[in-house]
Amino acid sequence: MSLEGKTLKVCSCNRTVAIDAKALSAALGAAEPIAVHDQLCRRDAAAFQAALGAGDEVIVACTQEAALFGELAEAKKPLKFVNVREQAGWGARGTQAMPKIAALVAMATLPDPEPIPAVDFKSDGELLIIGPAEAALDWAERLSSQLAVSVLISGRSGELPLERKFPVWSGRVTKLSGWLGDFDVEWQQENPIDLEVCTRCNACVRACPESAIGYDYQVDLAKCKSHRACVAACGAIGAIDFSRNDAKRSEKFDLVLDLSREPLVRLHQLPQGYFAPGADPLEQALAANQLAAVVGEFEKPKFFEYRAKICAHSRSSKTGCNQCIDVCSSGAISADGDHVKVEPHLCAGCGGCTTVCPSGAMTYAYPRVPDVGLRLKTVLGTYLKAGGKDACLLFHDGAEGRKAVLEHGRRHGLPARVIPFECFHVASTGMDIVLGAIAYGASQVRILVTDKVAQEYVRALERQLGFAQTILTALGYAGAHVGLVRGLDSLAALAPASTVAKPGTFNLSREKRTTLDFAVDHLATHAPTPQQQIALGAGAPFGTITVNKERCTLCKACVGACPESALIDATETPALRFIERNCVQCGLCANTCPEDAIRLVPRLLIGPQAKESLTLNEAEPFNCVRCAKPYGTRQMVEAMLVRLGGHSMFAGPNALRRLQMCGDCRVVDMMENKTEASVLDLPK
Repeated sequence: MSLEGKTLKVCSCNRTVAIDAKALSAALGAAEPIAVHDQLCRRDAAAFQAALGAGDEVIVACTQEAALFGELAEAKKPLKFVNVREQAGWGARGTQAMPKIAALVAMATLPDPEPIPAVDFKSDGELLIIGPAEAALDWAERLSSQLAVSVLISGRSGELPLERKFPVWSGRVTKLSGWLGDFDVEWQQENPIDLEVCTRCNACVRACPESAIGYDYQVDLAKCKSHRACVAACGAIGAIDFSRNDAKRSEKFDLVLDLSREPLVRLHQLPQGYFAPGADPLEQALAANQLAAVVGEFEKPKFFEYRAKICAHSRSSKTGCNQCIDVCSSGAISADGDHVKVEPHLCAGCGGCTTVCPSGAMTYAYPRVPDVGLRLKTVLGTYLKAGGKDACLLFHDGAEGRKAVLEHGRRHGLPARVIPFECFHVASTGMDIVLGAIAYGASQVRILVTDKVAQEYVRALERQLGFAQTILTALGYAGAHVGLVRGLDSLAALAPASTVAKPGTFNLSREKRTTLDFAVDHLATHAPTPQQQIALGAGAPFGTITVNKERCTLCKACVGACPESALIDATETPALRFIERNCVQCGLCANTCPEDAIRLVPRLLIGPQAKESLTLNEAEPFNCVRCAKPYGTRQMVEAMLVRLGGHSMFAGPNALRRLQMCGDCRVVDMMENKTEASVLDLPK
């Protein structure tokens, strides 16, 4: 943290926020005392304008009047805002919140994260409206002057417009996929009349003896008695075909307005450009109002980075870890052979995949973990330097979570030790972030879960926090350190938990396992009750494996399957070795083992032994009976002889003896054996 090149303007909001200018200056390491204004947006506005002439950036400790300060600045200087009123100053214990105010201001002085690659969208306004005829056609009429509208009618209801202003189809949607600017829609036409071919001349309506055709120009198949008078009346136009063979249709669109009672896309996080308001007229109007705003070219951050090399999803068609696929609420992640594929246009940036990824193959890029670590170290370091105790970090998102924090702060005030920590989405707050915060000196971490957070993320966070709490409790840190909160009222009664005597100085790494190593090592070094190993529940990202030596033939299939190099071969002797620090408990080794000899044991091994190579199984080598060169294990060769000895291809002593030879000697033996069948002996 540095105030160099920055000008800080702090306001007590008409003296309703208790701010000690001297203490704030000391906590921030300011070269000159920081002035505290009482009415920066009113009487002291001139002081703000004067500050625009100094420094490269102006930081204003007020968010309510951000628009006013922006107008006064007239784009002369970049402005940054930080809320200290609702987050720290108001409430019964506002006078005790000076350390928190200093921490929040210090966090605002940090540079913005480095820019990351963007994902581009382009929408030309080609809109498909899906739903019952009455509602779909009504909205099509309203929107056709702004957008290129098409309609796909589901069911039979409503009359078609007298004028053909836009394409109208009927049928049942069989596939809807894509995103803003690139939706693929497939549907099955289930009615004999093709509405796009139909000229709406009414000849079929008049010709039908059962009145099975109305002005929706669809055949009521329950009334139709197969006279086919309508087909004759339609004639050469050919709109009616009871044996249609081209009923499957597909088109591409930029936008989709789905008026079906049940959405066709059932995901918690819907694709951008897809609106599903249902049958509620008000919701339909709100959705229609947004459509014009998503025409043009747009971009969003590419929220993730993926390294396939260490992904533990699959090897050789054996499935290991599916956690990112299972947790994604936007359907952006899918299997792709031995790895996974992420569609960046569908990714909503929640970060849940990075939280559950045990290896760190999937990492969060907006912001990156080192940027989050810098914010954590700054806010907690400043809080402690200003005399704060028992810091409780409250992670919340920048939408519903921020609103909840500010509303609660306005009405009740947050406890003086609770420091709001905003992130893009709380699902990105994994065990590496949580344990890193505790190692930096936080007493507790709480994650605010609103009704907008998908249940997949809630369950994933509960598992992650459960593992973190198990580790902290085993190391002797007393109290409830981590957890979810759904209402902020509970924070007032939250009792502090114990933490490290000395905050960590390490930095959070882009490598997830490295960050976890740093955090666990620091917590273990200062632990009240040091441990060498901690038992964890199923699904933990740490652990060892056990090998049934009677079953294991040292075929090393598990070594080839392990994506993390936790299982390694021994070149000098037939042996299977294991490095526990690298194991992510993906289960690929157990799923690959042909002998079913491997079992997972979730636990956390602490100390240098976790990085040491451990021999799990070794065997006597088997030497080639011809050249005496070792080429396998005695157990493996004996098992091969038992399994293949009765096969007709290996009948006779020479064939069985050949199984006991290395690969080179087998070829030589076959060439030397004159009685061996050969393709050269085939009749010409």
